[in-house]
Amino acid sequence: MPEPADQNAGAQAEDAGQPQLRRRRDLRRAEGSAQDAWTGTMPTVTPEMSSTSEPGKPVTRRSSWAEAAAAADANKPSRAPASAAPGAPAAPVPAPPAPGPIASVPASAPEMSFSTHSEVAPEAAELPSNVPAEAPAFRRGRPTVADAIADSPMPDFISSPGLFVKEQKPRPKGGIRGALYKLTGGAWNLGPGPKQRQEDELGRRISRQLQGSYNTAILSLKGGIGKTSTTVGVGLTLAEYRGDAPCAIDANPDSGDLVERALGEGIYQQSSPRTITDLLENIESIDSLTALARYMHHAGRLHLIAGEQDPEVSDSLTAEEYLRIRKLISGYYSVALTDCGTGVTHNAMSGILQSADNLVIAAGYAVSGAKRARSTLHWLASHGYEDLARNAIVVITDKDEVSSRVDKDAIEEHLAGICRELIAVPHDRGVADGDLVTLDVLKPETRRAYKEIAAAIVDGYR
Repeated sequence: MPEPADQNAGAQAEDAGQPQLRRRRDLRRAEGSAQDAWTGTMPTVTPEMSSTSEPGKPVTRRSSWAEAAAAADANKPSRAPASAAPGAPAAPVPAPPAPGPIASVPASAPEMSFSTHSEVAPEAAELPSNVPAEAPAFRRGRPTVADAIADSPMPDFISSPGLFVKEQKPRPKGGIRGALYKLTGGAWNLGPGPKQRQEDELGRRISRQLQGSYNTAILSLKGGIGKTSTTVGVGLTLAEYRGDAPCAIDANPDSGDLVERALGEGIYQQSSPRTITDLLENIESIDSLTALARYMHHAGRLHLIAGEQDPEVSDSLTAEEYLRIRKLISGYYSVALTDCGTGVTHNAMSGILQSADNLVIAAGYAVSGAKRARSTLHWLASHGYEDLARNAIVVITDKDEVSSRVDKDAIEEHLAGICRELIAVPHDRGVADGDLVTLDVLKPETRRAYKEIAAAIVDGYR
């Protein structure tokens, strides 16, 4: 048994700094406890317990700390509601009860065990009626960065890329501007000159995206004035600038040489000489571009259909047969060129003019060539093709390098008033020889003329 606390000098020293414990000890002594034994346990103290209990009435005790805490919270004074109007006088808050004497606990009170779980009393689970169910949302006095971003319009990153990336000048390709750009390593970029800007504009016109398939017929009333060479030169130019490959059809009834001028005589003879007649014989079995490619020839990205070389069957192409070929081609090519040959009265010509979207009339600087070009336009206008005649492109090729006695300006002025556009192709040995036509060997002026023709053709596709 431990010694009584009043006989222990060490306990008296400790009591000096612990008045709370000393007061509880004195209370127990007053109730008749002779000794103050320290058992290491704590009697259960509840708010309902008092020092004066009615005799014969059982004392209600809590079985855990959680119940005692819930009961204590239920007896606390409620706070003023947060939803009070601004400026209204605050509700008085009751002062906390003054500390009174601590109720005595009999020594025989049962010891309370510390439990790992708690049960909340039903009366403590209910919230007071004056407490709002949900606290009001907190609002900022000033807009935040997130609010500013949400209210600002969303920039269009696709149609307005210049808002985020500085526009870069195109690189000059020649002349003094190009030389200065190379010498300074790109530090001095004066941009392209007027000539280069014109070339770039021609390229944009040629490469314009098309919705559907279009056909241009190249014809003349006189042979040997640059009709086939114009078809090849313009076809190669379209293939160079356009994203989709163009197609050229040789519908010349007089053993046309379109493929020979595009590939060269030797290469054409070595290849499989499939012609437009072979295509017509098997047209029902062609259901893909791969199947169609077996009957075509390729000069780079320019795809060609060769004309019939046999004189006995070369003039047998009818308008209905040409329309069947045109319908097949329209499913795979957006641009088609048709070399019509000489004249406008052969069998296939009605089908060609019926399916043509615009025309190129080949002419020369000779007096006879200019007259035939004018006669062709008059014939078209008088036979139901007024729109084709009005929107026609007249191409004058200086193939034979006429003498200085011929007034070229007068011929151009004579033809310019009866067509949509007139373009002159200068004399070039790469065209005049009647052999292979390639863009690499042509003069810059000739290549530019073919660009202007190609751009005018695509402009006419509406």
